[in-house]
Amino acid sequence: MKLPFEFYDRDTLEVAKDLLGKKLVRKIGKDLLIGKIVEVEAYIGPIDKACHSYNFKKTKRNEVMFGPPGTAYIYFIYGMYHCLNIVTETEGMPCAVLVRAVEPLQGLDLLTQNRFGKKYNELNPLQRKNLTNSPGKLCKAFSIDKILNGISLLGDELYILDNDESFEIMSDKRIGIDYAEEAKDFEWRFFIKNNPFVSVLKKE
Repeated sequence: MKLPFEFYDRDTLEVAKDLLGKKLVRKIGKDLLIGKIVEVEAYIGPIDKACHSYNFKKTKRNEVMFGPPGTAYIYFIYGMYHCLNIVTETEGMPCAVLVRAVEPLQGLDLLTQNRFGKKYNELNPLQRKNLTNSPGKLCKAFSIDKILNGISLLGDELYILDNDESFEIMSDKRIGIDYAEEAKDFEWRFFIKNNPFVSVLKKE
């Protein structure tokens, strides 16, 4: 079942944890690309110096964050990578969850073609592990770019399916936000313990 509006219209930290194990679906023509969400990061604009919308700052780039929950917020970084975020909480409250990594489940050949220009069975073990284990990699594999920025996840082009599965959730600091003063220490990165597609494991 597709996740409903009410799923996203909640506290961002709760949505982030609850997204783990759910299935990200990208429909391209007759093809379905599906991956299990295994790692996310929460961003809470009003109080979070790592967030694009910190202190309710609104720009052309981040205006989607102020829209309805369940909307895709997609931006471009380093002139190379797209990142998929999911808007949370009530409209006007600029919060989102970054999808950091997924475990590929369906459409493996197309995912691989998008990333490496090969078929899945042509990949070596390291390439298979690296297929979708970061925000930029998963967006390239799933053909997610700024054309989809602002699209509703309640539609049929990009959406998330419910998935009932048991696992242990780990938390840690977010990645690549050393500039964010005290916010760099918030343990708002959540991931499935021992999943091989998590981008960065927690240091013991």
